Amino acid sequence: MQDSPGLFDDAELPGPSVSMRVPTAQVPLAERLRPHHVDEVVGQRHLLGPGKPLRVAFETRRLHSMLFWGPPGVGKTTLARLMAGAFDADFLPLSAVLAGVKDIRDAVAQAQAAQQRGRATIVFVDEVHRFNKSQQDAFLPHVESGLFTFIGATTENPSFEVNSALLSRAVVYVLQPLDDDDLRALMQRALPGSGVEAIEPEAQQRLIRHADGDARRLLGALELALQAAQRAGQSILGADLLEQTLGATLLRFDKGGDQTYDLISALHKSVRGSDVDAALYWFARMLEGGADPRYLARRLIRMAVEDIGLADPKALTLALEAAQVYERLGSPEGELALAEAVVYLAVTPKSNAVYKAYNAARACARDSGTQPVPLHLRNAPTQLMKNLGYGKDYRYAHDEPDAFAAGETYFPEGMTPPRLYQPTSRGLEERIARRLQALAERNTHGSVLSTLPTEDDTVAPEPPSD
Repeated sequence: MQDSPGLFDDAELPGPSVSMRVPTAQVPLAERLRPHHVDEVVGQRHLLGPGKPLRVAFETRRLHSMLFWGPPGVGKTTLARLMAGAFDADFLPLSAVLAGVKDIRDAVAQAQAAQQRGRATIVFVDEVHRFNKSQQDAFLPHVESGLFTFIGATTENPSFEVNSALLSRAVVYVLQPLDDDDLRALMQRALPGSGVEAIEPEAQQRLIRHADGDARRLLGALELALQAAQRAGQSILGADLLEQTLGATLLRFDKGGDQTYDLISALHKSVRGSDVDAALYWFARMLEGGADPRYLARRLIRMAVEDIGLADPKALTLALEAAQVYERLGSPEGELALAEAVVYLAVTPKSNAVYKAYNAARACARDSGTQPVPLHLRNAPTQLMKNLGYGKDYRYAHDEPDAFAAGETYFPEGMTPPRLYQPTSRGLEERIARRLQALAERNTHGSVLSTLPTEDDTVAPEPPSD
């Protein structure tokens, strides 16, 4: 294999039909660092590790149509280019953002010409989900005939965005965001020849948070910082210089950084504290700052289950429905549904009793070890199991008074039953607490049970009067 060009040598970029050399200063760092061999790829070990699907494809030289599904900057285009090189195939890239049916026809004509020359062709379609049904259908006969190998890249779920006919002819590979170690490795690759010897740990972590798993974003920010360090004559890239050169960019787009976590924390705590105005303020701050409404929808669902729980089960339903409304309407109309969810979650009764009970149950399960299931609780589908005592003396609750087997035990033998769920006195949980008390009394004294509250008994804010 030929030696790869240095990162700060003039680079050779592929044009439509010929290669052209351009000065390094005009070539983005992300392009200069693009791998020339599969062993140089950073990340995606679940696909490229020994014995993994894509590694096997490279090693066996068995080319097949595929779809790369993953977030931006994780190597979708790079892998497609590497496949073309590894399989000595012509590489015809298309962007679904700009291309149309005519471009597809031109690609088909080029693939036919290559076939006559005895060469294979890879047609790579970036952002394939942006093609409509008829455009995606245009690939089908040629993929079926084997005229070319189709490789598509998408950031959207192909189950919803790619035609089922095309999907059935391609293997879907899910690419993951790069982890912190992967991003650090990319930083180290960028240093030789840059005039910068090292990057301070704090600056590394700031860049990693800014990148949010996106190699292209990382290298774009790093390139600006390295240029600033060169101009300042600094051989160590520190956090201060990084903030001076990229502070505004990091603040605005750093989805995984301190600013985002501070804002979502303020929103969450405002909802938990039942301050509806503060909750709306922080919600609007995040939207105006460019936060993904889908991320906010997920966090609202989390608030419903963590901070409201069974005090008002309708809160979870409303949060889920608000998320669905946003998916149906998009921005800005769908954001109003999310705002309604914010208001409801803020004013409804709060309880984290189930959240605490679940964590306590997990701790109890870990600490108690692998306790055997009591024989009377085991299922007995075979005669052998029945002979061994499985299911013996089990009391079927529906055959008992009030459908409650008073005094029955359901924990492992010899284990002291822990008290995990302790409902609050707020909202529906007040009624649940009375129900549990009645069950406990029945276990002890055989008293008459109260009835479990229905959904209509849910304690929730009353709608405003006209």
